[in-house]
Amino acid sequence: QVQLVESGGGLVQAGGSLRLSCAASGSAFSGYAMSWYRQTPGEQRELVASIGTGGSTKYADSVKDRFIISRDNVKNTVNLQMNELKPEDTAVYYCSAHDSMFRYWGQGTQVTVSA
Repeated sequence: QVQLVESGGGLVQAGGSLRLSCAASGSAFSGYAMSWYRQTPGEQRELVASIGTGGSTKYADSVKDRFIISRDNVKNTVNLQMNELKPEDTAVYYCSAHDSMFRYWGQGTQVTVSA
């Protein structure tokens, strides 16, 4: 089992940047694939970016070339650098860890991008 604590959300103007961080504890972090999801009211949770145990990355088309996911297996953290933010990026962002059997979720952090 792993516990996930997110930080870094807030209010930013369009075109600005934010860096989200997710700190993991309670289990072997390096054994988990890590992802960032986001969700707005009335919408289904959307996969934003993921990074595998070997470091491979994937991005949603809507954030490609703007967002960067990274992980530090020594500090047990996963980060999401968000650049060139747009109002449509406004959502609650969730950190997620996935092993061979379970998926774990953080509590979410609000990101609001003003026009």
